[in-house]
Amino acid sequence: MSTGALLIVDVQNDFCPGGALAVPDGGRVVMPLNRYAAYFRQKGLPVMASRDWHPRESRHFKTNGGPWPEHCIQHTPGADFHPQLELPESAIILSKGMDELKDGYSVFEAQDAWHESFPDILKKLQVKTLFIGGLATEYCVRSTVLDALKNGFVVYVLDDAVRGIGEAACQGAMDAMTMAGAKKTTFMEIKQRGHQNV
Repeated sequence: MSTGALLIVDVQNDFCPGGALAVPDGGRVVMPLNRYAAYFRQKGLPVMASRDWHPRESRHFKTNGGPWPEHCIQHTPGADFHPQLELPESAIILSKGMDELKDGYSVFEAQDAWHESFPDILKKLQVKTLFIGGLATEYCVRSTVLDALKNGFVVYVLDDAVRGIGEAACQGAMDAMTMAGAKKTTFMEIKQRGHQNV
């Protein structure tokens, strides 16, 4: 039997106001994501949370010729999840960006603490539908959504629980995701109308 799962993308201190690579209003995703997490947990459905988990030396960073300032370095406060993000104890934590030669935008490149890959976890849990929110819309959310669609998953983008760096880029990312087959939804829509996998 297939099931739905909640995927929270990169709601970490460095991507929130005051962080090294802050998304404007990034903290605003926390409250709606907490509602989603509690709802999915209540329904007995998987809750997963990804994190950038970069080594200190990475070509992802400007210091090594990459596009970004240093952020979400392993075992630093900036890499911690936002302190108000309420993940259930059963949440599956997925780490990505650990290869110093790769950017690691997509959660499909992530693995859990036991080195099991995200695709393998989804297969084991018989997940066919992903509900995806988090940061940032035009980077890691977009890459993850597009990879999920390419791999045959039904994807809902949580319109009330994503934020990005630039308004125009966010709209472009949302257009790209919906054109590829993703559907937009909100917490109220899920709660009021329901979905077959939630």
